[in-house]
Amino acid sequence: MAKTLLDIKDLTVSYGPITAVKNVNLSVKEGSIVAILGANGAGKTTVLKKVSGIVGADNGSITFGDTLITDTAPEKITKMGIIQSPEGRQIFSDLTVYENLIIGAFTVKSGEKKRDAIIKENLELVYETFPVLKERKNQVSASLSGGEQQMLAIGRALMNTPKLLILDEPSLGLAPMIVKNIFDIIKKLNKAGTTVLIVEQNALQTLKIADYAYVLQVGKIIKEGDAHKMMNDPELIEAYLGKK
Repeated sequence: MAKTLLDIKDLTVSYGPITAVKNVNLSVKEGSIVAILGANGAGKTTVLKKVSGIVGADNGSITFGDTLITDTAPEKITKMGIIQSPEGRQIFSDLTVYENLIIGAFTVKSGEKKRDAIIKENLELVYETFPVLKERKNQVSASLSGGEQQMLAIGRALMNTPKLLILDEPSLGLAPMIVKNIFDIIKKLNKAGTTVLIVEQNALQTLKIADYAYVLQVGKIIKEGDAHKMMNDPELIEAYLGKK
């Protein structure tokens, strides 16, 4: 049985008088794809920000592996292997594709292998996963299409050898065919061993690749379960995820 990689218990996060997330319990098994679904303002990104250490919490705990990380600084969380590809891509548009990828490897540490060797291996993996990035490695990133920029954002995250890859709205603003391509790649990465936590509004597409899913509404989890069963839940589809 797969062990729990990320465990969130009774998480509550507020911004001033507004409670964005209330008593959220969520876990991610090693080797799985877990989805957090919901409309704008549901609290999805707030959960990710807390996991990455960007915001504080009023209450609750977060454990990664065997380590409590509730109050850990973002840079330490990154070094532990929790790597996020943020909403809106946030690439460095005036730098080349290659330069963006190398920046993604900034916390790679030497171990049995030297740092340069690890970065080279990761770069080859990114180029194999996203051939277009290899073709355009010397291009300024601003010249890429929206889909290519999303590939670059995910590729940059992969440069850090993530133990947990967090994806925040990877389909945002992309054409349907590009969205399908991105989700196929996410599934491929997962099959190769990467654990994924994905936040999305494109619920049906996400449920097709996820193992387990949580639905957030106004900061609370209103439903959770096997992703494929959720995809065929008529009440859920109509009420929260949009009709097929």
